Amino acid sequence: MKKQTIKYLSVFLCAAVVTGSVGGIVYGLTKDDTKAVTEKTVQTSDTQTTSKLTGDEISKDETVYVLAHADGSVDKVIVSDWIKNAIGSDKIKDSTELKNVENVKGDETYTIDKDNMRVWDADGNDIYYQGDINKELPVDMTVSYTLDGESISPEDLAGKSGHVTMRFDYQNNIYENVQIDGKTEQMYVPFAMLTGVLMDNKKFTNVDVSNGKVINDGTRTAVVGIAFPGLQHNFNINSSEMEIPSYVEISADVKNFEMNTTMTVATNELFNQLDTSKIDSLDSLGDSLNDLTKAMDQLMDGSSKLYDGLCQLLDKSSELVKGVDALATGAEQLKTGAASLDQGAAKLQQGAASLSTGLSTLASNNDSLVGGAKQVFDTLLSTANTQLDQAGVKVPKLTIDNYQTVLGNIISSVDKDAIYKKALEKVTKAVEANRTTIEAGVKSAVKEQVTAKVTEAVQAQVTEKVTAAVRDSVAEKVVPAATKGAMTKAQYDAAVAANAIPADQKKAIEGAIDQQMQTEAIQQTIASKVAEQMTSASIKATITAQTEAQMASDAIKKTIADNTEIQINKIVADKMASDEIQKQIKDACAAAAPLVSLKTSLDSYNAFYQGLISYTNGVSEAAAGAKTLNSGAKELKSGTAELSKGANQLYGGIIKLKNGTPSLIQGITQLKNGSMKLDKGLQEFNKKGVKKLVDAVDGDLGDVVTRVKATVDVSKDYKSFAGVSDDMDGQVKFIYRTDSIKASKDK
Repeated sequence: MKKQTIKYLSVFLCAAVVTGSVGGIVYGLTKDDTKAVTEKTVQTSDTQTTSKLTGDEISKDETVYVLAHADGSVDKVIVSDWIKNAIGSDKIKDSTELKNVENVKGDETYTIDKDNMRVWDADGNDIYYQGDINKELPVDMTVSYTLDGESISPEDLAGKSGHVTMRFDYQNNIYENVQIDGKTEQMYVPFAMLTGVLMDNKKFTNVDVSNGKVINDGTRTAVVGIAFPGLQHNFNINSSEMEIPSYVEISADVKNFEMNTTMTVATNELFNQLDTSKIDSLDSLGDSLNDLTKAMDQLMDGSSKLYDGLCQLLDKSSELVKGVDALATGAEQLKTGAASLDQGAAKLQQGAASLSTGLSTLASNNDSLVGGAKQVFDTLLSTANTQLDQAGVKVPKLTIDNYQTVLGNIISSVDKDAIYKKALEKVTKAVEANRTTIEAGVKSAVKEQVTAKVTEAVQAQVTEKVTAAVRDSVAEKVVPAATKGAMTKAQYDAAVAANAIPADQKKAIEGAIDQQMQTEAIQQTIASKVAEQMTSASIKATITAQTEAQMASDAIKKTIADNTEIQINKIVADKMASDEIQKQIKDACAAAAPLVSLKTSLDSYNAFYQGLISYTNGVSEAAAGAKTLNSGAKELKSGTAELSKGANQLYGGIIKLKNGTPSLIQGITQLKNGSMKLDKGLQEFNKKGVKKLVDAVDGDLGDVVTRVKATVDVSKDYKSFAGVSDDMDGQVKFIYRTDSIKASKDK
């Protein structure tokens, strides 16, 4: 029975994955979405999620971006929140632990009330904001690598070749204490971890994944795996009987290892969508076992009745003999009736001939009737083609055979998601066309900043040297005056080096020098000399050389590349949010209505046309059938003579039956004895089979159902990572992105 329970749990997990609709990660990878995520590129839009949070309420949809190194260690966490103002409220109270909160899609502002809640001036709008947080993640992810069976760091793996295994381990950190059969147990929030990576087929072959799917388009291979950390504990299932995956392992043969970023989505939405009130399949199994017990009782009762009935049949055998005598009398009457049937067969033959002639005449008009209906259909399609051409819709010519497919494809292509995707591709292509200009602007701004820092550093060095030279010049005058001509600066320096100058005298001389250095005249001299040197050709050359050296460094190149991507993504996002693009999307969606109406009209006539074809085919078949019936009537007429002959033979057989009744009575006696053995056998099967099966199930299913329902309830309790108000519904997903692994140029 434990194996049967495991089977139902497996079906339950499959249902959860199907219900959650998690196939989107392959789409994200095949879009080559491997660019860095920064604070400025985290976007929140109306198409971010197909959420269940709809209706007349205020709710929060939260996305947590986890920027991680190639080994899974966290570098930064960014939270993006979307408050859905479904009721158009002017003020929204929001609870969040985020710092550095920034409105990313609007100019709405907020204040902090006495309860430390953010009160947004929403003015009926949705609120989109993001911020930083320092908080333990609900699920930790660790990525480890092996090359030909030996552990290796991601840095050392870059550029290597061999058999590589990447393992994504997930540690669930968040749980609730739940009462299970009177005991307090930890029930983990059931996160589904979907990890995806896009691999270049030139580098990766023989790709395999545990708990997942490998999709190869000939150029690249998209790999997606799924795991449920903590679910093994929740269901209290021994891993030797059923192992619920808590990790994803990807292996491949690799040449010159290099890999783009990996993406992992963590969501408990799969379980949130399950209605625990309908999780009754296991309960129904228990009910079915009760029904089995009842049915077994009824079966044994029936076998007893069978035995009693056979006893009664044996007692009534004398009556059976009388019945056989009566049957012989009936056979004689049948012989007489066969003659009457022969006469009726003659009349049937005449009617079948008339029916065949009439249906043949009707069938001869089938082609004209169908041809006229087809002509009307062709006219409707021609009108539809003209209307589509005038509307500027370029599609293949509509025919009876293809119109449903053609119009169906057009209608599907103008749904909101498809339109948004096309608009995004068009805007992105337009912005990418200006990448060189955008990158030049970014490079110019970065170079200006680098030049300013280099100039500042060089000027500090020049100032230091000029100040030292001026101080020496001042000392040449101060030392002889302070020693009343006893020493020159050179003699003073030598005496200081020999520690032959009294401390008081040295302090006085140095103080006099410092005092002179602070005079306005000396400071102006220093400033003048510094300015003079800064304008010299050698200093300018030094500044230029150092600036170009820094501009050629990997760090500055990365800064330029990162900021270029930031600018491109920001421009794309701004254009997509513009009134112009939004209007285009809205107008395109509205264009679908006439197409739906056109297809509906054509479908209606097509139903009539196909029905007419079916009718005419039926007439043809009926005509053929009537012809066959006519032939059959002739055969029937011939057969009635044989029937009469058979009736005579039947009568002879019944006489033989009458003579065989003693043997029949003997057989009934044997059947009675067999039914008694059947009754005893069923009682033994019920005792040793059915009852033991019911006893084995008793108590086992209830524990599984309780744990499944507890898991779903714990999942529905977890609504936010950064915080959500008590009166606000919410949902959250986590997106982990690891750094790419690239081979350095010198390898």
